[in-house]
Amino acid sequence: MEIHINDNRIIHELQDEFNKLFPFLKIEFFSRSHKEGEATAKKLLRNKNKKIGECRTISKNGDIIISEKQKVSELESLFQSVYGLSVQVFRKSGKVWLETTSTDNWTLAKQNNEAKELVAFKLKDRNLI
Repeated sequence: MEIHINDNRIIHELQDEFNKLFPFLKIEFFSRSHKEGEATAKKLLRNKNKKIGECRTISKNGDIIISEKQKVSELESLFQSVYGLSVQVFRKSGKVWLETTSTDNWTLAKQNNEAKELVAFKLKDRNLI
């Protein structure tokens, strides 16, 4: 999957594109990067209606290639190093979204599948499927 990055794109557009491939994951944009394995303070969360040009430190247009085999840490690092965008991947866990800080070494596919299995387990446990 490719996501096009330019100054006029809106954060929620990139989030929606990412979510189509990984329905149990989401990416959030922050005003500062976090250290590997650490969470990012919620007060640094960018508004999803902001333009990318307002959020990044490197003004470069292009496509970011996202693969199921990529580790979360690799994707987050790619956004930061190439486009100057601080992102954090979150995984759905029931009704809440967990930062993947302790599992940044997992692939995006594994993150998504873990969340999907948890949802299926909860539905089965409640006899809903």
